[in-house]
Amino acid sequence: MVCQDYRQRIKELKEEKGAVILAHYYQLPEVQDIADYVGDSFALSRLAAQLPNPVLVFCGVRFMAETAKLLSRDKRVLLPVSDAGCPMADMVTEKDVWALKMQHPEAAVVTYVNSSTEVKALSDICCTSSNAVKIVKSLPNQKIIFLPDENLGSFVAGMVPEKEFILFNGFCPVHEEVMAIDVALAKAEHPGALFAAHPECRPEVRHLADFVGSTSQMIDFVLQSEHRNFIIGTEEGIHHPILKANPDKSVVSLTKNFVCANMKKTRLVHVYESLLNESEEILIDESLAARASLPLVRMLEASA
Repeated sequence: MVCQDYRQRIKELKEEKGAVILAHYYQLPEVQDIADYVGDSFALSRLAAQLPNPVLVFCGVRFMAETAKLLSRDKRVLLPVSDAGCPMADMVTEKDVWALKMQHPEAAVVTYVNSSTEVKALSDICCTSSNAVKIVKSLPNQKIIFLPDENLGSFVAGMVPEKEFILFNGFCPVHEEVMAIDVALAKAEHPGALFAAHPECRPEVRHLADFVGSTSQMIDFVLQSEHRNFIIGTEEGIHHPILKANPDKSVVSLTKNFVCANMKKTRLVHVYESLLNESEEILIDESLAARASLPLVRMLEASA
């Protein structure tokens, strides 16, 4: 079946099953283009909870689909590629969280949404890369256990110096590989271009950026800026929505290595097969789901 056939069959199956397709900005352009909604992982999960559709097809990685399920427990959530995981989310375990809570009983556990359901269930509150600073500031605790991303944690710590942070040594392998020398080389090759970086980047990289923000914030920064040339310090998938919205902008990746292999696993054929067979459904024990959804609800309340 050719791509056009897949697109047509996906459209037909989606209407037949009352499904909605959600795609993260890091997905392949062909997947973004067949999605009903494209965005950051948590924004998509929050939106999905408000939609009437009984079936959600989440084109992303496992923690994203699990988060959508936690906020839409009465809906069927499908992950087209079952082994699309997140190395960062896998770096922290329940045992790690318990150990930190025992060592620092007075601390609040703030967990990035890029984490497993089991880890969320042991957390006090969740955060995203766009609201992490606001979430931490909203807490009465002076000591913060921040996990799993050490780089995002250090970014938040720099913005909230009045609090003490215990940072877990987790990271996104794609962002972690980028060094200050990569920024210097990119700026030399593209003089005058503005550099936007994700807070999952190392501090040495963020300090050289003209703007630091979440994926959606980076897109808004580029689209709202009067500048035309940009160096992008995150996964290359966000070039597609930027150029669709404003083809006159010039965007280049900070390095050729800004590619998340797990995000790129999903193809049109996987979306088609997932809808056809209603396969790779996300199932979470109700007791676990009840505990893991609480820190997400608290985040929504604190960031309102």
